[in-house]
Amino acid sequence: MTIALHILSPEGTLVQADVTLVTLPGVEGSFTVLKDHAALITALVSGNIRYVENGEEKFLPIHEGFVEVKDNVVKVCVEA
Repeated sequence: MTIALHILSPEGTLVQADVTLVTLPGVEGSFTVLKDHAALITALVSGNIRYVENGEEKFLPIHEGFVEVKDNVVKVCVEA
């Protein structure tokens, strides 16, 4: 019941975890990705990425970036 979350920056891998959800700061507002989410690619704006790993809520501040969601894998490229 998890999705794979990969958050990368020019400096390297920031997060690589199996999560139950991830909320991202999209250009048209924040949105949450759950298991079996529809495929999408979109830009991200400055804000926090919020995710839940092993029942623990975690946050990662970002400046901007892009996200791809496909087949229960969330790949995020950011300027952190």
